[in-house]
Amino acid sequence: MRLHLSLDVRHVPQSVAFYEKVFGVPPQKQTADYAKFDLTEPALNFSLVSSTGKISSVDHLGIEVESTDEIAVWKQRLQERGVLEKVEENIACCFARQDKLWFTDPDGNAWEIFTVHEQLDVTGPLTNTGCCVPQGNGSSESVTCAA
Repeated sequence: MRLHLSLDVRHVPQSVAFYEKVFGVPPQKQTADYAKFDLTEPALNFSLVSSTGKISSVDHLGIEVESTDEIAVWKQRLQERGVLEKVEENIACCFARQDKLWFTDPDGNAWEIFTVHEQLDVTGPLTNTGCCVPQGNGSSESVTCAA
């Protein structure tokens, strides 16, 4: 089984160049208004579609990995390709203790690569968990926190 995700984007070639950096492979198929990445790691059928004025709206997207070793591999890859914006280690967020890497695509979609160290008790609303999604540049002044 693998997930399929299709994003509306402003400019397919710009988004393809970005996601080639993230995933380290070119798309399987590409036209001026469409691209498809057929990925095995992570298991993802990922497509980009030229929008007609609308851009996909999500809080953020993520890839959960099994270990801190995998986080280290992703961190090196994203740093080398100039994509990594923010690193969070041993952070309590969404009622779990996690390590996270953040980056944002050309259309403003925030992505996290993360591993969960342990689940935490659910206490109070999500807004009390300290979860914040970087918005574009990874600075602490540009975040959206769980509401």
